[in-house]
Amino acid sequence: MPGVSTPDENQTESRRRLRALALTRVVGRASAAGATGLAAAGLAVAVGEIAAAFTGPGSAPVIAVGSAAIDLTPTWLKEYAVRSFGTHDKAVLLTGIYTTMALLAVAAGLLGRQRPPAGAAVIALFGGVGVWAAVSRPTAGPGDALPSVAAGVVGAAALWWLARLLQAATGPHPVPGPATASAPEPAVVTDRPAEATASPAGGTAGGPARRTVLVTTAATAAVAALGAVGGRRLADSRSDITAARNAVRLPAPAVPAPALPRGAHPDAPGLTPFVTSNADFYRVDTALTVPRIDPRDWSLRIHGLVDHPTVLTFDELLRRPLEEMDYTLTCVSNEVGGTYAATARWLGASLPALLRRAGVRAGADQLVGRSRDGMTIGTPLESVLDGRRALLAVGMNGEALPVAHGFPCRSLVPGFYGYTSATKWLVDLEVTRFAAFDPYWVRRGWDRTGVVTTASRIEVPAPFARVPRGDVLLAGTAWATHRGLAAVEVRVDGGSWQQAALAADAGPDLWRQWSHTWHTAAPGTRRIEVRATDALGRTQPENRKPPFPSGATGWHSTVVTVT
Repeated sequence: MPGVSTPDENQTESRRRLRALALTRVVGRASAAGATGLAAAGLAVAVGEIAAAFTGPGSAPVIAVGSAAIDLTPTWLKEYAVRSFGTHDKAVLLTGIYTTMALLAVAAGLLGRQRPPAGAAVIALFGGVGVWAAVSRPTAGPGDALPSVAAGVVGAAALWWLARLLQAATGPHPVPGPATASAPEPAVVTDRPAEATASPAGGTAGGPARRTVLVTTAATAAVAALGAVGGRRLADSRSDITAARNAVRLPAPAVPAPALPRGAHPDAPGLTPFVTSNADFYRVDTALTVPRIDPRDWSLRIHGLVDHPTVLTFDELLRRPLEEMDYTLTCVSNEVGGTYAATARWLGASLPALLRRAGVRAGADQLVGRSRDGMTIGTPLESVLDGRRALLAVGMNGEALPVAHGFPCRSLVPGFYGYTSATKWLVDLEVTRFAAFDPYWVRRGWDRTGVVTTASRIEVPAPFARVPRGDVLLAGTAWATHRGLAAVEVRVDGGSWQQAALAADAGPDLWRQWSHTWHTAAPGTRRIEVRATDALGRTQPENRKPPFPSGATGWHSTVVTVT
């Protein structure tokens, strides 16, 4: 009869509801198990952060693993990260580490649902990886492994405890009961032993309620979140050197830099300022946590192939005759037309004078700088001593070095990319031989010397800009550090090269800006190219070459639309 269900229809509907109920239960158990893993891993991270507040921020498990990952990353992948993410590459790396941890934590929780010891072992493995990463750092100390040990132990215990609570509340994994065709109703899938009875609160008789497990897991996650934030803030407060940096009073330079010539910066809206502010100065390094060094605790050791090994304190360095130097620093990771070049007025002690006082021995040909975080940078020694203004810099644009740029001291040797000349957070200088030691980047295949290549870029108009027909101002920046620039030329649509007007020359160690008035042709898309020639008469090659292994080369170009 219409509107009346048949027995077969009722049985089919009942089976559908039971299957949906069983699926809901499976998903619920899996979600609860994954949540226990996340909560336990979060608690491990929090414990690691709190412990690292006392052993040093760099020993925190996630930071230690991230630093080890940077060291192990192949060169091509590092270049891809810098090219794709720029100065956000470290944030991307940490996001990847946290995401991977979260996925493994969920897996640990699911595994712990069946076998709590196995799930706890996965969390303990987190701590083990952190221990390995911490002790593998070149500057590792005995206490650097403690945060990861504490994180592994506490996280594993938390996962085991939460997994046992979850098991007690829901019972072991269900064993499906067969539904037979002769049965009037399908067998009910149960997730608890036959002798267990449901407790009013939703758990098994004699066991904790599911609601209790959820509250416990949520409370663990909340404690983890508070502990992680509190631990990071505690670490920041314990390592804060803001007051110590602000207390530094830089003496007047014994050798002041000459005033920049008038006309060094053409009047071209959108053109890069000639001097880069400290806030806008690029930063490319491998430090996940910036070393914070109290200048009262800082010292510089000069040793190796020298007659008189020396240790300088910060006060002793400031008492030396300080020199000012205007200098354009460039990163070897800079692509053609890239932005990893910047100019500042630096203040520091003469590096050649300090080396001569130490007495460099015959046969030495490399100067290796070591950073507080273990980075090593090697510079050709003959270039340091050939008369150029190499500095141990303590000031930048009229103030003490910013922490992110090497406070309290960094080295600068004009003519070389930063990876072979500019050690930030400098604490050690060793006079040695190239045959005896390969610095960090050389071991990864980069050129041993790192001489800056000639570069030029178009900045005005911006790429893909729409410009009116008529006279259009072109402008940009070029550099050939320590050699100087002789000419910059531009051309449109592959036509003849036109000499650009060079701005006033501030010296061979600084970039030089240029401008040119372009008399535009018919409306349409136009391609503008630029090339530079250094003071030795060598012109940039046309074909582009990537940064690895000795710096990018090639003509920069941009496309605009004439309207």
